[in-house]
Amino acid sequence: MTPHDHHDLCAHLQKLEVELHHPGLPCDAGRLQALLHADFHEVGRSGRPYDRTTVLGYLSQVVAPPTVVSSDFRVERLAPDVALLHYRSVQRPADGGADLRTLRSSLWLRGAGGWQLRYHQGTPEAAQD
Repeated sequence: MTPHDHHDLCAHLQKLEVELHHPGLPCDAGRLQALLHADFHEVGRSGRPYDRTTVLGYLSQVVAPPTVVSSDFRVERLAPDVALLHYRSVQRPADGGADLRTLRSSLWLRGAGGWQLRYHQGTPEAAQD
């Protein structure tokens, strides 16, 4: 993989990942199904596990986009059709509470229909000293 290919892959997966953050666009059920692998599951920053059905139901009902800002994206190519995306996110609660800072990892698989999210995990980021 050339540096250019690596950069392109990171940019592409970043775009797909941010699309799932619901940035001001309605979440179309068909699009969500295309993005989430049939065996998708995640462990949220709360430590709770979520399956595909639960996540599809939640994301398809969100009307207003959350205030999520993501940064520091980097990708590791684990195999030709497998990539691990790492990044940070900050969510600013509407009630003015403390920002939720999270370290995130997503496992993406490429199939005939393109890249799909297979697994996602969010871990609360430790406070900076």
